[in-house]
Amino acid sequence: MPVVRVTNLKKRFRNQEVIKGLDFQLSEGKCIALLGANGAGKTTSLNMLAGLMKPDSGSIVYEGGEKSDFRRLIGYLPQFPVFYDWMTGKEFLEYAGQLAGLSKAEAKARAADLLELTGISEAKNRRIGKYSGGMKQRLGIAQAIIHRPKLVMLDEPVSALDPFGRREVLELLNRLKKETAILFSTHILNDAEEICDEILFLHDGELVESGTLTDLRTKHQQAKIDLVFKEDAREYAEELSLLPQVTSMELDGDRASFCVKDIEEARALFLFEITNRKWPLVKFEISRTSLEDVFMKVVKK
Repeated sequence: MPVVRVTNLKKRFRNQEVIKGLDFQLSEGKCIALLGANGAGKTTSLNMLAGLMKPDSGSIVYEGGEKSDFRRLIGYLPQFPVFYDWMTGKEFLEYAGQLAGLSKAEAKARAADLLELTGISEAKNRRIGKYSGGMKQRLGIAQAIIHRPKLVMLDEPVSALDPFGRREVLELLNRLKKETAILFSTHILNDAEEICDEILFLHDGELVESGTLTDLRTKHQQAKIDLVFKEDAREYAEELSLLPQVTSMELDGDRASFCVKDIEEARALFLFEITNRKWPLVKFEISRTSLEDVFMKVVKK
């Protein structure tokens, strides 16, 4: 069942249209990535969905109707959350719960549950100013879901974290999918590929593609051969790019990737050329279409 439906959403700043007619819906129990490069319109879209910014036209209808107060249905964590560093994590969550309409007893019980769920229960009595970046982000997510929203929206939740903090937050999001629908914006393709059920590709204010990762890969599937040589691959790659099965090539130092028409025929041709010429090949790999491959393909349309 859809948690929210977005229809022909548009936003303009001065003379520039930054959101150009978005149409999509978000379903219950899903983790959805709003994926796009910096400046694509991700934060503006989330701000409109959260009611922090008014669209110029179009509609956002949450489950329960257009005129109801949808704030009870959503949780939101901005890209750069601000906390009261003098509060403890426990105090902050109980305070946030009461602000969200919970009774004092409900806020206390819910805060205790979320401190456990997010893995920061042992630090509940520590001042937030002493928390690491990953701990603060997990606390922010706990704050966003304390009132049990139908949808929680996170703006670039891991972009400012070190590898350890990033891993902590991604594992938390995986667990939270059982409790609420999640929409998070990111420009980091691997994060979306790792935990999301569905992808929304945003480019220059337009939704250029959407769907499950499996459907998108199937739709944009392209056979690919990756090679690694002992030395710079340019000389070998340029010759292999002339083979009739090759449709495109990417070169990076000792590595070369080729998109091909027919993988079986291309494999035979590649191996024949490489072994016949005794080229210093280190690695030969047939790879699947990655999320980055899909993104680059739909953006270039």
